[in-house]
Amino acid sequence: MTTFQATFLLLDLALILLLSQICGRIAQRLGQPAVIGEVVGGILAGPTLLGAVSTTLFPMEVRPFLTALANVGVAIFMFLIGLELNHRNLRGQGSIAASVAISSILLPFSLGVCLALFLAPRHEAEHRLGFLLFIGAAMSVTAFPVLARILTDRGLQRTTLGGLALACAAIDDVLAWSLLAVVITVAGSGGTDQWLLLLLAPYLGVMLGIVRPLLRRRLAAATGITPGLLATFFIGALLSAAATEWMGLHFLFGAFLFGALIPREGTGLLRREIVESTQRFNGTLLLPVFFVVAGFKVDLSLSAGGLLELGLILVVAITGKFGGAFLAARLHRLPPRQSVMLAILMNTRGLTELIILMVGLQLGLLDTELYSLMVVMAVVTTAMAGPLLRLAGLRTPVPPPADDLPISARATTDRDDRHG
Repeated sequence: MTTFQATFLLLDLALILLLSQICGRIAQRLGQPAVIGEVVGGILAGPTLLGAVSTTLFPMEVRPFLTALANVGVAIFMFLIGLELNHRNLRGQGSIAASVAISSILLPFSLGVCLALFLAPRHEAEHRLGFLLFIGAAMSVTAFPVLARILTDRGLQRTTLGGLALACAAIDDVLAWSLLAVVITVAGSGGTDQWLLLLLAPYLGVMLGIVRPLLRRRLAAATGITPGLLATFFIGALLSAAATEWMGLHFLFGAFLFGALIPREGTGLLRREIVESTQRFNGTLLLPVFFVVAGFKVDLSLSAGGLLELGLILVVAITGKFGGAFLAARLHRLPPRQSVMLAILMNTRGLTELIILMVGLQLGLLDTELYSLMVVMAVVTTAMAGPLLRLAGLRTPVPPPADDLPISARATTDRDDRHG
């Protein structure tokens, strides 16, 4: 690293932190989660607002280092998402949660594939089938962390509706990531190293048969979170991420799987401490870097055709997710008002969507224009959740004490508290 690169890297990190804090505060004052402001801040750091100035502030020689930091942040984020999965959310409502999750995947996925057929002539992807499947998958996402934050803000996390929403989002996450794994496999077919995917089965066998029992034994001997224990989890998550990246499946799956494999029995306090100690740093520094890196590729200089495509993308994304969740909830005789609220909550996409879109960009399934439109969709569908819940008649009660919050909600609460 040259002196020029080191100097600008440090300056850019300081600028990103400042931008993240300012935009996060503004978002909160507007009644939105801080992450919405951070995403918008990342977009503003790109060519949409700054044009050529963006390259001056964030030189091309420095961007690879920022991208590396962003990838580490995403890997840790996916590890935490896997760690947050909890089968106890399904108790007493597994049937309806599974139905809502599956329906809210199938309908937007189907509509997304139809939309992709319309978009394909204007956006030539490197792999046509991969493009169709990817657009369907991108329409099917629900962001678990943002949903948890919205529930916490409105005091719903301990209600039946809140528990159901968390359960649906958890199942949705697993289904959506599995679907994305299929897309990556299809889009990457024909490469010289595709045989490495055959190692996926042995990899899963090692993770389930060896790594998980070792983790259970390690946790049973732990009396609290220590630097050594935390390092063990990070080492495992990064090694797992490296393994899936080497096999051609993308590093985010390995990080996610390692977090999901950590035993749940009697580890609630340790997992809470892991989330709280990790999320503060990751959410303060590394994820804002990811938002800016994602914003480098967003250019909202749209033509009339681009505006038409944006409208179609929003219609498909919103109606597909809302319709799938609402219909399944009503079939299970959930009251209309609660069905509407559940459908609104399932429409939040947030950071999870941005990660998937970046994967699509890296695979050559999205061009810059379509990527930009999909990023706008992610922001709009997340930002509209709060206002729509108020329109549905939900007033915001006083949140419960922090000790009563679920782990994911505490993590996002701690992060948002830093924004003001």
